Amino acid sequence: MKLWSALMNSCGVLAALVVGAITLLVGVDVVGRNLAVASLPWIVDVTELALPLATLLAAPWLLHRNEHVRMDVIHTRLSPMARGLVDRVASLIGLAVCVVIAWYAVAVIRDDIAIGAMVMKSLVFPEWWQFAPVPVSFGLMALEFARRLVQPVRQEA
Repeated sequence: MKLWSALMNSCGVLAALVVGAITLLVGVDVVGRNLAVASLPWIVDVTELALPLATLLAAPWLLHRNEHVRMDVIHTRLSPMARGLVDRVASLIGLAVCVVIAWYAVAVIRDDIAIGAMVMKSLVFPEWWQFAPVPVSFGLMALEFARRLVQPVRQEA
């Protein structure tokens, strides 16, 4: 379990580093433009790719920390037994959704590789690179939902 928590925390740290890099790059670009120094057009492309990457990295970490979106107003009004049941059903649905999205993301990546699709902007790279984090993130979330399903039900007051 410590290894799993370390992996999830690493996702959070990486997400923070990506957001920090975005902030730094945008700041450099703004300063460069305002000082009439050469603008770096690739910064826009990198930040466009980094924003979803940060989101995909943060999602498994937030789920692991139980800081994902849920209806706390309803959840806190349920009895402990009902709350446990709702959590199990939500985890089962989350597991199913994550597996489906990861499956389709792998299919998209395979298709992109097969046809040799390329992104051609300021930076040129294989299109599948931008989709690669999707099955990883949703796979990690699927594993977290599965972990929640096999955990004993917590009796919280």
